[in-house]
This record gives sequence, structure tokens and C-alpha cells, in this order.
Amino acid sequence: MNKTKEFLIPFIGLKLGKHHFEYQISNAFFEIFDYHEFNNSNVKVNVVLEKKSTLLELAFKHKGTVNVPCDMTNEEFDLPIKGNMKLIVRFGDAFNNDNEELLILPHGEFQIDIAQYIYEMIVLSVPLRRIHPGIKDGSLNTEALKKLKELTIKEQKTENKKEENIDPRWDKLKQLLTDK
Repeated sequence: MNKTKEFLIPFIGLKLGKHHFEYQISNAFFEIFDYHEFNNSNVKVNVVLEKKSTLLELAFKHKGTVNVPCDMTNEEFDLPIKGNMKLIVRFGDAFNNDNEELLILPHGEFQIDIAQYIYEMIVLSVPLRRIHPGIKDGSLNTEALKKLKELTIKEQKTENKKEENIDPRWDKLKQLLTDK
């Protein structure tokens, strides 16, 4: 993945303390991972790397919008997303990323690729059901809804017809109740 070169953080030359990194994520980033669920994306990611003597602590935060189709109407809309994630990087004998909050890098490594972590953090912050906000407040107005309104069957007054089709024997029984 040579395309993630801008997401490589060379930590070997950094002083102890906090270091801030900022990334602007668009659809080109998701194409690297062959992920095509978003029509458009505009997400700002802030990464704070705190270098300590024996480990690194990374704090990721993101906020922005992704343009997705609604699961109910298939109408596209901008879905606001935000989230955060923490990652601890330690050094050991072999590379190990089995734990989602702990990354073990081999001794001698001098940089860390954070592209995969940014990708997972953004994708996992999108809800499973993506519902257009116009559905919730009733303001959604699409061509499909207009066509459905045209095709709805108009209700006819069936009350008048029911009264005409009443069996006359019932009228006689109703009179018995009122004659008392």
C-alpha cells in the first residue's frame, strides 16, 4: 500500500511529548481500501501522538459528513459522523495487531502507518441503518413519493352505501327497542 505514504508517522525523530497531526479524508482515501459505500466524503481527522520513553499513545478523533443512500428511500443525503479511538503502541519481538487497542511493533521500527486505523474508525462510525432525516420529520419530497401519491386509490364514501344495503328486518327490531 504505497498510496498511504502520507499516513506514515516517523516517530523515531520526534521528541518526548505530544505531537498533533491533521488529515482531510475524501473518497480517494476509501478507494485505496476498495471501499465504495460512500458517494462523497469530507471528514477531518485529528491525531495526537504522545511519545513516551517505552511506548506511544495515539488518540484519533474525526468529524465530518459522508454522502450515503438512505436505506428506506435510496435517496442520497449527507450523514454527519464523528467519533474517537485510542491506540497504544508498544515494542516487542514481533509485529502483532490482534488487539484493537494495542499494537506491538518489532524493535527497530521507526514509523507507524495509521491509514488502516483511520479507515476502520470512520467506517465503524457510520450507523447500520442510514435513514434520511426528511423521513423522521416528514419533510422528504422525492419523485418516488409524488408518483405514489398520484397512484393511491381515492377512498369513496362507503357509509352511504352501507345504510342503503341494510336489511329491513333490522329496522323492525330497532323499533322494538324504541317503542318502550
